[in-house]
Amino acid sequence: MITLKSKREIEKMAESGALLAGVHRALRNFIKPGITSWDIEEFVKNAIESQGAIAAQIGYEGYKYATCCSINDEICHGFPRRKTLKNGDLIKVDMCVELNGAISDSCWAYVVGEASPEVAQLMDVTKKALYLGIEQAKVGNRIGDIGHAIQTYAEKEGYGVVRDFIGHGIGPTIHESPAVPHYGEAGKGLRLKEGMVITIEPMINTGTWKMKMDSNGWTARTLDGGLSCQYEHSIAITADGPLILTSQGEEGTY
Repeated sequence: MITLKSKREIEKMAESGALLAGVHRALRNFIKPGITSWDIEEFVKNAIESQGAIAAQIGYEGYKYATCCSINDEICHGFPRRKTLKNGDLIKVDMCVELNGAISDSCWAYVVGEASPEVAQLMDVTKKALYLGIEQAKVGNRIGDIGHAIQTYAEKEGYGVVRDFIGHGIGPTIHESPAVPHYGEAGKGLRLKEGMVITIEPMINTGTWKMKMDSNGWTARTLDGGLSCQYEHSIAITADGPLILTSQGEEGTY
């Protein structure tokens, strides 16, 4: 079932999103060569809980961690671990925050140390694809408009768009209807209405869009071993256009 949020509910989700965005901003200086993704996990969990919020991913469908930390060819749902991160690694940190009953969800990509040209270009294309999708998240548009904008741009740039993992409705639980694919046909799919809150979270690969699962049953990685990148925001559909609830203040450059 799709739930339409009131103005007050969206305001509460924005408060949760602001806290989450602050944690992502703090990670910019924390992530560097020599740390581990387990260090990131502890940093994020402490940052969320110290502000009176809940790391909402813990316990969700049996997941044990506050973060998903997916490295290089890992598309999503990578477990935090104690392996040292090295210069040039591409790590995607995904987290959900619950604050006073309101949920927010955002993933951000970081390079450890200095980015290679390949990593820098992949990050740039993925982030631009996110904002092209967000531009379509308007009252009266359809779900397919979001996916079409992302897919046509990313594929024009020579990248693969992951099909197996998609965006979703959010609030009051982490995953709700509607499904929000990052591929599709313009003018098709569910019509967007004021009060919907969704995530847009394109996962873009340097090679094929196809994936394989690790034996842990959670972590997905690229089938061909290529790099994968992801950026994600929580978005409210409003009469005035898309409202980014997890904004870090960077969208003005896209």
